[in-house]
Amino acid sequence: MSAAFATYQEDAAIQKKRWLILVVLNLFTFMSTLDGSIVNIALPVLSQKLGLPIAQIEWVTTGYLMAICSVILFFGKLGDMLGKIRIFKLGTYIFVVGSLLCGFSSSLPFLITSRIIQALGASMTMANSQGIITDIFPAKERGKALGLIGTFVSLGSIAGPSLGGIIISSLGWEYIFWVNVPIGLIAIFIGWKVLPADLVKVKSKIDVPGSLLFAVFIIALFTGLLLGQQAGYNNIWIILSLILAAVALVLFLRIELVRSEPLLELSLFKNPLFSVSILCGFLVFAANFCFNIIAPFYAQNMLNLTPFAAGFLLMLFPICMVIVAPISGALSDKIGSEPLTFAGLIVMVIAQFGLASLHDGSSLLIVGIWIAMLGIGSGLFQSPNNSLVMSQVPRTQLGSAGSVNSLVRNVGMVVGITIATTTLFNVMSSKAGHRVTGLIPGRPDIFLSGMHTVFIVSSCICLAAALLTGWRMYYSYSGKHAASKG
Repeated sequence: MSAAFATYQEDAAIQKKRWLILVVLNLFTFMSTLDGSIVNIALPVLSQKLGLPIAQIEWVTTGYLMAICSVILFFGKLGDMLGKIRIFKLGTYIFVVGSLLCGFSSSLPFLITSRIIQALGASMTMANSQGIITDIFPAKERGKALGLIGTFVSLGSIAGPSLGGIIISSLGWEYIFWVNVPIGLIAIFIGWKVLPADLVKVKSKIDVPGSLLFAVFIIALFTGLLLGQQAGYNNIWIILSLILAAVALVLFLRIELVRSEPLLELSLFKNPLFSVSILCGFLVFAANFCFNIIAPFYAQNMLNLTPFAAGFLLMLFPICMVIVAPISGALSDKIGSEPLTFAGLIVMVIAQFGLASLHDGSSLLIVGIWIAMLGIGSGLFQSPNNSLVMSQVPRTQLGSAGSVNSLVRNVGMVVGITIATTTLFNVMSSKAGHRVTGLIPGRPDIFLSGMHTVFIVSSCICLAAALLTGWRMYYSYSGKHAASKG
């Protein structure tokens, strides 16, 4: 691409290829988020094949999420420094190599190492894809483009269990990793043809202390939260892990405030629209992962559906989202993002309360309606919210902003899983009169009590996000009104 152009929007050749560029970004967005959830359904098979207990094999999932969150801010900053497209391309190669190695794993250490390689590539693509879109697409189409990438993020996150079940039953566990290889190679080939050279680079230095402290914070936090679900949070090592996370976070923030070239541009959070949008995105992913954890157990153990049938019922969520999110993104370009995010959250609150009313005799039609409504609400919310986040940021910080957006999404997933399992097991233990960490045969009422509480909690999380969005909408409109009067 000629350096004569100051922006990608001025280059007609790039603008002709912008939707094909979006296809490449979406393929890797889908695969990298899918690989955070698709492994869950394969854990029993992996446990059997490798001869390991479920508690150990769960690190195949958690190690991947930990690695992504530990380095995603680093790769966002690196994208701003060396070029977002260059880091994205490097990430695609690493992700495909990691996926190939995962399928050849014959031991847990080899598999976890391969998953970490895969996660490094995924974090490079996640951290920079939203910034690339914001750079390439004109403002009038940005909502639609970010909406589509938001759709594939959520589709990858939610579709994992159902898609994984179909692949494992048809081909074998290795193919949940190997399916990435041909798709990834096709996307890499198209990327060679259509991705332009980087225009925006920032002269800066790597924030080594900030990067290390942030990695310690994420690893200690995730270890404490995820082990706490199994052993309880009164275990001394889990308490120490969470204290270490808190100390590392405080030190990280103090260092970032005084560094001239920080890992995380805390100045981004001075903009209340950016901060509220980021917080709402976090809350929605936490609420959605409450559903993602509880719904498969309800469908299979309470409604007595086969894993295959349960997978198709749960697919209503991502299917509705895929339909609604691009429409919502396109609408946000015309009418603004605030009313759509608010409407989406209200629909999600209603759907979560609906899910809290289900029981073991509920009809599939009613269950399907509430699941579909949750997908519609999420689709209405995600695209405009992503657009709001990225539109508040200068071009030189798009990589950092995109990585923050992806980080809160992944942390939201882990927090959602933690809230769901901790709430479920605490309520079930209270009802049963002893510690419960699984389903009790012949006592569906105990599970349903826990499930109802989880969905009430997740509906309250969505309600909090709706109130914040209502405030954001008022703040935005009052600001515009004051500006027009002035």
